[in-house]
Amino acid sequence: MPLIVNVKDGVATLMLSRPTSRNAWDEDYNDGLASTLADFAQDPGVRCVILTGDPAGKAFSAGANLKDPEVHSVGSPKNFIESIPQWRRFVTHLLNEFPKPIIGAVNGYAIGIGCIASFCCDVIIASERAEWRMPQAGLGIMPAYGAAARISRWVGQGHTMKLALGFPLDAAEAYRIGVAQWLVPPEQLLQRATEIAEHIAKLPPLATRLVKESVLQGNNGASLADVALCDLYRFMVLEQTDDARDAHLAWREGRPARVRGR
Repeated sequence: MPLIVNVKDGVATLMLSRPTSRNAWDEDYNDGLASTLADFAQDPGVRCVILTGDPAGKAFSAGANLKDPEVHSVGSPKNFIESIPQWRRFVTHLLNEFPKPIIGAVNGYAIGIGCIASFCCDVIIASERAEWRMPQAGLGIMPAYGAAARISRWVGQGHTMKLALGFPLDAAEAYRIGVAQWLVPPEQLLQRATEIAEHIAKLPPLATRLVKESVLQGNNGASLADVALCDLYRFMVLEQTDDARDAHLAWREGRPARVRGR
């Protein structure tokens, strides 16, 4: 499986690794992510995930393998309809449904589905060599899997149209408009991503889980009143946790909180 997995100190690093084709996307990535993320969702020892590309491929992911004559083809309407249930194992669904924070560490080209996958992460740290591209319109198709809506939620309509019509987005501009929350030299990318992930992993895990749930719900078209009401319930539940009680006591006592995940 072209997916390198490493877990340490509450942080799981998933590295897309097909370096001879700039970590080009294929079905095996979906299968590998589906099984791996399912395990991580149930593993209390994993509290944050980093998704990145093998630096040997000089890319996050160059997207679909256009050398394959079957790429972007379903054969028939029947095949398309029958394939719809498989989309629940597609990267966009897998990353959105994963309950724990995911950091996208974009180290180079993020093209096509590689670009879309990065926008399914919760926060993004970019190498100064990172570049996002969506060339689908030039191929006579369009960005699928809700790509335009996902990107628009990050940066708005104008920037989304620009990217969806094939204009590249470099790292400096991505940081300026809010695509990336951190921008670092290439050689510091994984170290800084790990530091950010370790910070998240030390937070009370029930709180980070509900923070992600709240943000995603708010971005999925719910009214502000509905989100606010749901947040009230989330807040009330978190108030009852041991982690919340000890964090408040620790602040008053001037000591580090003891995070137990309960």
